[in-house]
Amino acid sequence: MDLSNLQPAVGATKRSTRIGRGQGSGKGGTSTRGHKGAKSRSGYSRKIGFEGGQMPLQRRLPKFGFKNINRVEYKAVNLGDLDALAEAQNLTKIGLEELRNAGFINKKQLVKILGNGALNHKIDVEANAFSAKAEQAIVAAGGSINKL
Repeated sequence: MDLSNLQPAVGATKRSTRIGRGQGSGKGGTSTRGHKGAKSRSGYSRKIGFEGGQMPLQRRLPKFGFKNINRVEYKAVNLGDLDALAEAQNLTKIGLEELRNAGFINKKQLVKILGNGALNHKIDVEANAFSAKAEQAIVAAGGSINKL
């Protein structure tokens, strides 16, 4: 067997119905479109969500919600993660560059340090924002914070 004599299995393919080829075919006349109405016309395409003239669902439901265009998105990094990073790489100062190199953030993200986890090392931390609990924990461990 080679590529020149490949064929589909018997019964796997079926000729498509030829529509609009005369009355003798059984599919002439209206060509399976029925009589009148938008769907029988050429060029018809139904809009997404169209419900036959009934008020569509997306217009029946009320608008709600609010998107604040001034919202600032921070990437959260926990104290436990900082402690593990400091221990693994033997760091005393952790800034955005160290977090980028470790894969915590990408170059466009802002960082907020959160207070989850234990901090056992004296670390000087540089970030865009800190939670109150994180600030207290860093200062209590003997480190310092620097808000960018």
